[in-house]
Amino acid sequence: MSMITSTSTRTSTLALGLRLALLLSFPLTLTLSSCSPTPENARQENVLPQIYPDYLGVTIPVNIAPLCFNMADETAQYVDAVITDRHGNSLHGNGEESVDFDLDDWRALLAQNRGDSLSVTVSAKYEDGWHTYRSFTIYVSPDSIDYGICYRLIEPGYEVWSKMGIYERDLSSFDERALIENTQFEGCVNCHSFNRGNSADMSLHVRGAHGATLLRHADGSFTAYNTKTDQTLGFCVYPYWHPSGRYIAYSTNTTNQLFHAADRNRIEVFDTASDLQVYDVDKNELLLSPLLKQDSIYETYPVFSSDGRSLYFCSARALPEGSLQLDSLRYNLCRIDFDPATGTFGNRIDTIVDAAAQHKSVSFPRPSYDGRFLCYTLSDYGQFSIWHHEADLYLLDFSTGESRPMTEANSDDTESFHNWSTNSRWLVFSSRRDDGLFTRPYFCHVDEEGRVSKPFMLPQRNPRQFYRGRFLSFNVPDFIIGPTRFNSHEASGLINDEYRKDFGVR
Repeated sequence: MSMITSTSTRTSTLALGLRLALLLSFPLTLTLSSCSPTPENARQENVLPQIYPDYLGVTIPVNIAPLCFNMADETAQYVDAVITDRHGNSLHGNGEESVDFDLDDWRALLAQNRGDSLSVTVSAKYEDGWHTYRSFTIYVSPDSIDYGICYRLIEPGYEVWSKMGIYERDLSSFDERALIENTQFEGCVNCHSFNRGNSADMSLHVRGAHGATLLRHADGSFTAYNTKTDQTLGFCVYPYWHPSGRYIAYSTNTTNQLFHAADRNRIEVFDTASDLQVYDVDKNELLLSPLLKQDSIYETYPVFSSDGRSLYFCSARALPEGSLQLDSLRYNLCRIDFDPATGTFGNRIDTIVDAAAQHKSVSFPRPSYDGRFLCYTLSDYGQFSIWHHEADLYLLDFSTGESRPMTEANSDDTESFHNWSTNSRWLVFSSRRDDGLFTRPYFCHVDEEGRVSKPFMLPQRNPRQFYRGRFLSFNVPDFIIGPTRFNSHEASGLINDEYRKDFGVR
């Protein structure tokens, strides 16, 4: 629980609004609850506290949810924290398992300290009494973060799926809601994609007996499409929207998987064929280029540049037929021109990052929306890096053409899929650093010069209870600028219906 001095009664929306206004206008004063244990006769420890998640020294958005935490040592009986700023304002939180902060008080404190640091002092009660640890800082960035993120929750299985769904989370609170779950139909939902976080432009792919691609229209309604044509390999996957909203880049992939007999990576997902195409939403046509559907080349993970005039993608030389020498399958980052006025492609392909020459492989390129950077994942081989524990994030600076590892954000375990916030200052990425098995969403700040902050895990009310008790991986996190207002009843009705509108081909 947490308390600060206030005469507001919380009995109405008006009272809450007045209370927040007062908090923004007057200093916060610490008041301790008489019913809660307090750190009495605490032993002063000359070490930093070990907390879960690790929030020591992180940079956070001014509009992020409270950073509630547990002690990493699970034998702690009670946890207490006091956050202070340079002006003498304080916020107090405590709890038996997790430090909990009042949401309104937290928001007020962050708003007062935008662009400044906060000091956090943690005390924990054990069998031998209270211990108070050295204070650590949290920096409140003036750069806000988008409304929320959207992700798939899925068990980290190999060949089958059970219950799964697409969910959205409000980043300023702990509110999560389901967009659609496969309890509403038989199949798998994946490949959710938005145009720069705007859910008015949305693509959602469904696999299984009721396979389809759902595209959202300006009025919020959906149409279910059959994206497989007689001139393409298969169904369209891995979508990425053109900034105009008129085009969507897709790949088509013939995918296989196998288990490693003795390998920390456990499983390998790989392509035996893949091509690229761009869908013209207005004309309901797939735009093809012979340069992007070569039998001798695997092309995958297409993304448009911030100005919409280039298409970036991953490209590898195809393996000989029947070969399983997957450790020799390495993808480079490539680019081809795209003219949005005519829907035509350039006549040559440029290699932007020659990862194969470094005996490495690129996956998941994602350009920042301001046109300055491109983030990608680099692993030893292949293109499905989520099972590669050596996979790390790299940052390409378009102003210099140089790439570097994002050392500040990387860990000893998997860093894989990622997306930029709409202001290009925050990156959400998938990591297995927590336990080596489940994928959690982390956030880091990237400033105008490419400096990267220490990442922090998506806040939860009781992090240990939430993450350790929920045996699900967060898959393909993407920012959204507002609630998706997704009509799951309409969507599931379309999925269960047999009608599918066909894609044309130009």
